[in-house]
Amino acid sequence: KDEFLILTASNGDTGKAAMEAFRDKKGMKIAVFYPDEGVAKMQRLQLSVQDGNNVFACAVKGVFDDCQRTVRGLFNNDEFIAELAKRKMRLASANSYNFARIAPQIAYYFSAYIDLMTSDQIEFGEEIDFVAPTGDFGNVLAGWYAKKMGLPIRKVVCASNRNRTLTEFLKTGSYDFSRPVHRTMSPSMDVALVANVERLAFEVSGRDYKQTADRMKAVWEKKGYSLTQKELSLIKEDIYGGFSGEDDTVEAMYEIFDEYGYAMDTHTGVGIGVYNKYTEKMEKKDMRLTVLLALGNPYKFPQDVLYALSGNDVKDCFKGIKRLNLLTAMKPPKPLVNLRYRPLRFKGVIANDPKKIIEEALNLADGKIIPVPDEK
Repeated sequence: KDEFLILTASNGDTGKAAMEAFRDKKGMKIAVFYPDEGVAKMQRLQLSVQDGNNVFACAVKGVFDDCQRTVRGLFNNDEFIAELAKRKMRLASANSYNFARIAPQIAYYFSAYIDLMTSDQIEFGEEIDFVAPTGDFGNVLAGWYAKKMGLPIRKVVCASNRNRTLTEFLKTGSYDFSRPVHRTMSPSMDVALVANVERLAFEVSGRDYKQTADRMKAVWEKKGYSLTQKELSLIKEDIYGGFSGEDDTVEAMYEIFDEYGYAMDTHTGVGIGVYNKYTEKMEKKDMRLTVLLALGNPYKFPQDVLYALSGNDVKDCFKGIKRLNLLTAMKPPKPLVNLRYRPLRFKGVIANDPKKIIEEALNLADGKIIPVPDEK
């Protein structure tokens, strides 16, 4: 009989998807907190106009890591959980530290492999590679799980942008949370505090939960930890880490558009940029058919995509949509086009403070932010 409060940190994509999935669902309320300085204009608009009588979005001062660290910490905040219990509410998350987010992503890998078989591009049992652009490591981890479940994957290529925390971790085994986070044209990947590294470290440690707990404590107290060489070797058998800087990403996006007429978003562009570097290191005999996981619609980042494909630089995102449409003849999604005509519902910006986030979350729980309509 309890309701759920879904508490989510987002750097753009997760928040909108979660709010849309759970809007007006009975027995659920969802609060999304996103970094004031860490989302694209179109992503911010999507969060700010979201429909639903059980949803709430709020900007938090700082970058995504600040926001995620604070929100994630509330799942271990006994006082906050007790306050929700008084309201007959339970805490849940739509972020990938909820394994319910990882599970369906595993299925995508199997689905892609079956598609390749049924289209006669591979034979059953043939190994292939996957390239997964990532910020929080969830998609890469899902591919790793798929391989351990028996899917014939040779390598999952972990593609990072200029913020190459994951690249260094997969190369050296040292996880360094103290690295500066740079703002890039692929904002959903501007992450240093990577949630799902914890799961991989747990798995390769032989599922040593005590050691994993100590390592996570070191993240907060010492800004990092290091794997053993044995653990790192186990990871390198399955995962390759690479990064693509801004210039490499722009060039990769342009080359694909120039050759195939295919426009991709900036995050997918990072994947292509890393794939290009990955194949340069391979001999022809080592090449495998490769699946690239595409992350978003290019019209969510119209200015950056337009610049990559044409060199044109516009300040207004809706003007960017219009020009990108003229360049590519690709129809823009109607919900994105209509954003400019939608009234803003959520304009708040709060300090990166657990007390402030708790206050907003409890206001939503109490029905003070969005009035719950009377049941008829």
